[in-house]
Amino acid sequence: MAITPETRDYRTFEVRALPQEGGDGQKQCRVEGYAAVFDEETVLYEYDGIQYKEVIDRNAFSGAEMRDVVMNFNHGGKPVARTKNGTLTLTVDTKGLHIAADLGGTEEGRRLFDEIRGGYIDRMSFAFTVNKQEYDRAKHLRRITGFRRIFDVAAVDIPAYDGTSIAARSWAAAEAEHEHAEADKRRKLALKLKLSGITKEET
Repeated sequence: MAITPETRDYRTFEVRALPQEGGDGQKQCRVEGYAAVFDEETVLYEYDGIQYKEVIDRNAFSGAEMRDVVMNFNHGGKPVARTKNGTLTLTVDTKGLHIAADLGGTEEGRRLFDEIRGGYIDRMSFAFTVNKQEYDRAKHLRRITGFRRIFDVAAVDIPAYDGTSIAARSWAAAEAEHEHAEADKRRKLALKLKLSGITKEET
């Protein structure tokens, strides 16, 4: 069965345009930003007043497949930069997954650069699959400790929470339902034991 990549659109992941003029006086279309940051909890889903959150561990990118990653807009359309041809560089630093890209090679890339420079687009996201994770049920917190593969980094124009992927919401919703089902079972068992005790006392 095929694994569906997850995407994250967090408000803290920013992209910005670098100064245009290069040493040769030609227009440069370079941008940089972070597609992921470490140790920042983000709410994926809320159920019955409980927030289900996620955080990225500092070692999560160790061993991740990142040899051919593309940059695009909203995780779709033609690539505007790519690690394979050197127009996209991914670097894991102390803050997170830093990206630097030259968008001057395609018409779509130049248009995206102008929109980033104009402030119309200033957020980033990335698509990935996970191979290691931990879950703290008491805190309702999922910690991603290992990415399997990074598929793309994207400049996005959608709000953070609304943009959280269907895969992420599905995971959090399933965990919420599971926890509430277990809590309901415990309540029913406690009530049954209580009623059983009352019955014994009456006899």
